[in-house]
Amino acid sequence: MTQQPYGEDPPSLRKSLGVVDGVAIAASSTAATTSIGIGLGVTAGVVGLHLPAIMLLAFLPILGIAGAYSRLNRVEPNAGNGYVWVGRSLTPWLGFLVGWVNIVATVAFLAYTTAVTGSAMLQLAREAGLHTVAGLALDPGSTAQTTAVGIVVLVAVTLTAVTGVRTAARLQSGLLVFEYVVLLGFCGYGIVNGPHPFRLSWFDPFAIPSASALAQGLLLSVFCYWGFEAAFTVNEEVRDPRDASRAGLITLVTMLGLFLLGSIAFQRVLSEQELAGHGAQGLAFFGDRLASQPLAALPLVALMFSAVASLQAGVIPTARGMFAMSRDRTLGPVWSKVSVRYGTPAIGTLLIGALATVVAALALVIPRLADMIMATVNAVGIVVALSYALTALAAAARFRGLLREDWRQGIRAVVLPSLSAAALLALGGYLAWSFYTSTDHFEVSADNGWFLLLTPALMIASGFLAAAWAKWVRKSPYFRTGHGTDADAPQLLATSN
Repeated sequence: MTQQPYGEDPPSLRKSLGVVDGVAIAASSTAATTSIGIGLGVTAGVVGLHLPAIMLLAFLPILGIAGAYSRLNRVEPNAGNGYVWVGRSLTPWLGFLVGWVNIVATVAFLAYTTAVTGSAMLQLAREAGLHTVAGLALDPGSTAQTTAVGIVVLVAVTLTAVTGVRTAARLQSGLLVFEYVVLLGFCGYGIVNGPHPFRLSWFDPFAIPSASALAQGLLLSVFCYWGFEAAFTVNEEVRDPRDASRAGLITLVTMLGLFLLGSIAFQRVLSEQELAGHGAQGLAFFGDRLASQPLAALPLVALMFSAVASLQAGVIPTARGMFAMSRDRTLGPVWSKVSVRYGTPAIGTLLIGALATVVAALALVIPRLADMIMATVNAVGIVVALSYALTALAAAARFRGLLREDWRQGIRAVVLPSLSAAALLALGGYLAWSFYTSTDHFEVSADNGWFLLLTPALMIASGFLAAAWAKWVRKSPYFRTGHGTDADAPQLLATSN
């Protein structure tokens, strides 16, 4: 390992990726198979048989966010992306907050995905006829059992991520091909042969039961799209920064198509009660309704591959975000150690895996996997909405001059990101208020509003505490300028056209 002392030129990451590699990493991070297999059932429990409507509606602000990421990336490619962009265009405090909440949200996501991976493996074991091990009945719905199995996988994928994003991208490309073939095959078959009639009302957002159901459904859908920006966190390792932008946008549009396909297929095959009642085991139930064994196990294998790939894809961008923050002395120097052999932030990658393991173990306070998933998704959804909104506002502030120079460019660069940011801030704020007013006491339960609000509140509050430490103890120059390392792209408006 090499570590650059503060004050010297920072280390660089190795440039080895193309647009296909970026798509593989971003698509694995978004984890369409996991989102369809688990997220659709959770979302259906909130919005009923209106999954296509909620997925389309959530796509609109996310598309505006993607445009902001793409434009900012073209003028300032940096592994810290939102952390750097928001710090430079708005304020270093909010920039640090974006970097921080992305880190803690991803660690929480890794803990959640660890349990999902373990659940898929236990379901496969039961399908193969293995129901007990050493007298212990295998339970895919148990947080303890699924987490124990998933941690083994998390350790393995973290070690693989250390060797470099090129190796990880190749592995994920292979997993994605299998996942998408299975997903497209089963969903296509379900759309053609499902017993429930197709209804246009599925696409009507006004038919969703209530405003709170709409808000929570949108937040859950935003969580499903979360991860497309992973392509931008490896933008210092791509040969051309435009490849990261292309990869992010290609991934996002692909996810929309897959989510709509999955939504329609699930609603053609399963009733509302079946959709909402199977949670983490929804994809397995869907497969059983369409085929007999061993073909019915293929969706479960695809889910397992998706979860494994998203574990690895979660570790990679988080380690690189912390690498960027460490270069600026907002985090400790350990995060910017670069492996001489692999050209990656190897120590940071290992530490991210270790932190995710600890958080996964802490999640054992919620014994039912379905409840743990719901609590995690709600918490992460709120902070992700905040992070996306701040990044979009940074783009609007940075390119506001285009409104005077070219109104068409100004609408795309300023107005659309601003509208997307306003929508996500309103959504997160409304949901936080609904959690706060939904109960008058606190308990560790996925249906307790104060508990659901506590986790994102702690994520955000800890970010301001860490920022204060970085500013006054580490004395990071980032808080004087808002500029990240290697963040001096001139001629911003001219370059953005």
